[in-house]
This record gives sequence, C-alpha cells and structure tokens, in this order.
Amino acid sequence: MDKLIRGLHHVTATVGEAQPDLEFYTGVLGQRLVKKTVNFDNHLVYHFYYGDEAGTPGTIMTTFPYQPMGVRVGTHGAGQITITSFSVPSAALPFWRQRLEATGIAVSAEVTPFGEEALRFHDPSGLVLRLIASGADARPPWLSQGIDAAQAVRGIHGVALLVRDPAPTIAFVESLMDAAVVSEEGAATRLAVNGNAPGRLLDIVRADAAPAAINGIGTVHHVAFAVDDAEQQLEVRRELLRRGIQVTQVLDRQYFRSIYFREPGGVLFEVATVPPGFTADEPLAELGTALKLPPWEEPNRSEIEAGLPRVVHR
Repeated sequence: MDKLIRGLHHVTATVGEAQPDLEFYTGVLGQRLVKKTVNFDNHLVYHFYYGDEAGTPGTIMTTFPYQPMGVRVGTHGAGQITITSFSVPSAALPFWRQRLEATGIAVSAEVTPFGEEALRFHDPSGLVLRLIASGADARPPWLSQGIDAAQAVRGIHGVALLVRDPAPTIAFVESLMDAAVVSEEGAATRLAVNGNAPGRLLDIVRADAAPAAINGIGTVHHVAFAVDDAEQQLEVRRELLRRGIQVTQVLDRQYFRSIYFREPGGVLFEVATVPPGFTADEPLAELGTALKLPPWEEPNRSEIEAGLPRVVHR
C-alpha cells in the first residue's frame, strides 16, 4: 500500500465540565476554539475543537465535556494514550512554567526518554499533558493575549501509548501507516509517521504491570491520523479488512470523514480526512464563535441549546 497517512490529525479526550475546559485550552494554553459543536452520539454534550487559526490537522485537541452526564472518572492504564504532548519553541519553557503556576497548576520539569526538555502537568479534568521544547517546529502558531510567537504552542507534538506488549503495536504502525522507528530508549520506542517532526510522533511505552485502561473523565478517547481524501481513507479501510481487523463504516463528522479501529494493544485509532475542514460551515474569521450543528440536528436546535450548559468564551 502506498504511503497514505500524513501525520496526526487530532487527539480526542473525555473531560469534565465545559467552562473550565474552555478556559484552560484557550485562556491558559492559548489555543483557538476552532469549532463549538456537539457530540454526534449525544447532542447534549459539547464537542470542542482547539487548534491553530484554521484547525490544521496535527494541531487539534478535541474534548467531550461529559461530567454533566454522570460519567465516571477514567483509569489511566494499558491500552490507552496516557500523555498528550504539545510543541513549543526551544526557549519557551520558563515562560510556560511561570504561566501555568500563576494559574495554580502544578508543574514538573522533566526530560523525555528521547532527551527533550519538557514540562508535565494536568488539565482541569486530569489529563496528563506535556509541553516539549522543540527547535524543529516551523508551524505558525495561533497568537492569543499574553502569548507571543516566541512562546506560543505550535500544535500537537505527539502522544504516548501505554501497552503491555509493544512489539505488535510497533509492527502494526510500521506496516499500516508506513511509520519508522526513530529512537528506542528503555521501555519507550518512538515512531515517526511520514517524517520525524512534531505532529507526526508516537511513543510506544511498555507497561507490563499497568492496570487496564478504563475510559472516563480525564482520559484520552482516541488519536486520529490524517489522510488527504476519501479515496485514501477507503484504501486504508480495505487494508484493515484484508488483515481481519474490525473497522467502522465511514462516518460523516461534518469537518472530516472518519473510520475507527483498535490497534493490537487496544488503543482506539481513527483515520480522518483533511477535507472539508472547519470552514465548511463558518468563515475563517468566525471559527468557534457560534454553536454549529450538523444538518440532521438543526430541527432540534432549541432543545439542544436548552440542554447544554451555558459557556462563556472570552
């Protein structure tokens, strides 16, 4: 199969309350709210998309604020993405440490298994996040108040997958996604998908004794990978079926089309198309300013708006 996967598309997490989530990702991390919509499986739950100006694949973090639905706190463990890392400029970590601590967030400095300087902390729902200093990320950032280009987040750096047996996961990602092992350090193996650069990195971490992951508040639900178009996506789907892997039908997510499947270690993967993108239903300058619903939910708008918690986007 020709190389089809272009890198990461987005990371999606199950989180707690909507307003603290919105304030953290836009107000603290300085990301743009590029889309405010609803979970297509539960229209009384928001779906927030955060990223750069246009929501470029590889910059996008998305969240489902499920706490009002009574969802339990999840368990971090094997078969799950346990760390989501964002890329910032090489000299930006002191700025970010001061900014995070000023908002009451506990921060620890660390060096990743691959020698990168980083800050580790938790978002309001308990997701484990890192800011990794990188001098190799040329992606233009979204600039928000109090954060200039010398400090701003560039996008997703990569994710860490916790699995009990890394070998099948590594082989799967290498063969299906044409990824390459670029480093191995202790229990961690880094793979690069279509180039060794931020926004394309998967760290596969062995954890023999880790508890089984349970999805819930404060856990990553899935990671998505980008393909250029619907035909490439179907080609990936045909290859998955050829290998005997269960994969969903193509699902219309309005801003991309998606298929979902699990890799051998149990982590949920998505393959998402780059088009049509987030300007499909609102202009670039207005992204994230209004509640957008898919056409089949528009007849229910009054009920949906009444059922969603009120949020203020400053």
